Amino acid sequence: MYFSTGLAVRDCGPTTCAKIDIMSDTIYVTVQADIKQKIYQGSYPDLKLPNERDLAEQYQVSRSSIKRALNVLVQQGIIFKKRGSGTFVNPLYLKNQTIFQQEGSNLGVSDFFRSHGKIPSIQLIDFRVLPATPEQQQALFLNEGDFVYEIKRLRSLGDVPFMIENGYVPISLLPGLNREIVAKSIYEYVEQEKSRTVTKSFMTIMAEPSTEEDQQLLKLQANEPVGIMEGIFFMDDGTPLEFSTMRLHYRYLHYNAFISLDSE
Repeated sequence: MYFSTGLAVRDCGPTTCAKIDIMSDTIYVTVQADIKQKIYQGSYPDLKLPNERDLAEQYQVSRSSIKRALNVLVQQGIIFKKRGSGTFVNPLYLKNQTIFQQEGSNLGVSDFFRSHGKIPSIQLIDFRVLPATPEQQQALFLNEGDFVYEIKRLRSLGDVPFMIENGYVPISLLPGLNREIVAKSIYEYVEQEKSRTVTKSFMTIMAEPSTEEDQQLLKLQANEPVGIMEGIFFMDDGTPLEFSTMRLHYRYLHYNAFISLDSE
């Protein structure tokens, strides 16, 4: 795989050069995604990546694009650079891969899940309009008397259910939402139809005893717990789009955090 503009800088005019600049801004994203995929596939058995020069030749892009791509992976904790030795895959990242992954800036759950190439399926359990509760009013900055969509979905990997989603979206933000849309990716709909992206979230992660519904839908035993991820998801202008509670089979409650103590 390689990425090239196919144009020499000396041959470009103002318009063409602008296009090249735009491509340069997006090429590194594609490169880092491809390197990440290779890491998932075990393409670096010794856990050492080629040097920047070799990667630039391999992808047919500038070293600055390679540097930006690698910096993104460093920030995500997937790789680390050892001065004088090179760039390496974080072995703990490989050991503790979770199905809940952030990909780029879109925070939709459909964009997160990864489990050895399996694609999660969605079963819409319930979709209705309700008055916002005080908790939802506070989370979504709504007023008393405002309404929300209640969206309840069951996610599965293959035939194995692993998550119950209960999401609440203000009607005022997405007045045209329907069952067909919510049975797929809501955030993808927001991005394509509203030209907005969901870029931030505040998440709380905890566990509690499973309910009868948890046990029925997630195939849990009565003495088994359920994992809970509760969060508010914000659009790129800071508007809260969704207040969501995700109840997971405890085997899938696996959370990784990368903390940098650098002063930068």
